[in-house]
Amino acid sequence: MEVETRYADTGAGSVAYQVFGDGPIDMLLCPNWITHLEGQWEVPAIASYLNRLGSFGRVIMYDQRGTGMSDPVPLDALPTLEERMDDARIVLDEVGIEQAAILGYEWGGHLAAMFAATYPNRSTALVLANTFVRATSTDDFPWGMPPEFVAPFLVVAARQWGRVDTEIESTESLAERERWARYQRQTASPGVVKAMTAMLFETDVRSILPAIRVPTLVIVDPTRPLIGLTPEQYAEIYRAQAQYAADHIPGARLVETAAESHASGNLGAYVPGTREFLTGMPEMEESDRVLCTLLFTDIVSSTQTAAAKGDRRWRELLDEHDRLFRLTLQRQRGNEVNTTGDGFVATFDGPARAIRCAKTLVETAKSLGFEIRAGVHTGECELRGDDVGGIAVHVAARVMSEAGPSEVLVSSTVKDLVAGSGIMFDDRGWHMLKGLDEKYQLFSVMEIRARG
Repeated sequence: MEVETRYADTGAGSVAYQVFGDGPIDMLLCPNWITHLEGQWEVPAIASYLNRLGSFGRVIMYDQRGTGMSDPVPLDALPTLEERMDDARIVLDEVGIEQAAILGYEWGGHLAAMFAATYPNRSTALVLANTFVRATSTDDFPWGMPPEFVAPFLVVAARQWGRVDTEIESTESLAERERWARYQRQTASPGVVKAMTAMLFETDVRSILPAIRVPTLVIVDPTRPLIGLTPEQYAEIYRAQAQYAADHIPGARLVETAAESHASGNLGAYVPGTREFLTGMPEMEESDRVLCTLLFTDIVSSTQTAAAKGDRRWRELLDEHDRLFRLTLQRQRGNEVNTTGDGFVATFDGPARAIRCAKTLVETAKSLGFEIRAGVHTGECELRGDDVGGIAVHVAARVMSEAGPSEVLVSSTVKDLVAGSGIMFDDRGWHMLKGLDEKYQLFSVMEIRARG
């Protein structure tokens, strides 16, 4: 999804915001702690949940001042909860929206609760998910993190920000973790992270909960991890915090959910409950087998090119290649699946978009001083979380391996599906692809003509 970034003047600085999605419901997505509007579209887990929100309504989201693409502020003058609420109101005014459902996921819950309590006439509903009404425990509120936990947490958070901690076990690939670390560096500096986190630990919204007079859903995912705590500890804290919010907000409903995966930035577990609460319609369960178009890319002679250019320059070129790949993928509505050595695997909901993406990537690589090859195939795929499987994946990979430098090679299935698109092909004949039992007719993409 290609989304335009705009700016609203708050009088105290400019706030970057985006509007996306299409539907009868307007939703204000309060910033979850620290964000970067454009960078988050390059993180598959975040992009996936944003697309799901946009599938049933219009979403307004922004970077709070001091983070992301909004104006920077001094560390000793980070915007208060009241000032952040004013920024949210100004963004809504800028977009021309009088009323919206207010979504507060995780650290964005403080702001969402404050806004809904202060502006009930502008809040059609409120959704709080894994929100800390008070993050630190006290004598009268034992359901927070121990006070002695806070200072070490801030030190670790600042030290590890924007870095890949290889000592921590993770189900994510190294490439995924490096991508998440890069996103963190885009959002804010370690100093801002430490200062803002300290402020959030001091924030307490318990007193305003009874003043919230709009329909409210409280969602809890007790499986979402917290640094420094055992699974049993964070499950207990999340459930207690959610129960407290539901008990003290008049008429609030409490639901429990659990994500299949807690990949970096993955907030997808909150979407089904949000959709059903706001629309009355459940999110359609996705089939585990779908028709999709697969794109495989690979850098040609990467070892020799790296040796010729030197390690440092080669790494710079690869980083730029990866950045441009993801921007191109976003423009063509593609979904990055994973990386394979020196290449990428992506899926598309249409073969013509996959071909256009591949041709753009070929030209991009040339401008950087090296060549890639690409293969495209359409077939039924098996969804495995954020990954895909099935025979179609193997076919696409083998089609790519048959391509020459700077060539986009496609299967006959793809060629037959893009008739009338202006894409011209050259027949490359029949090929017995490695590991497969039948021959496939392959075609090279020669030209993409403008239609009309």
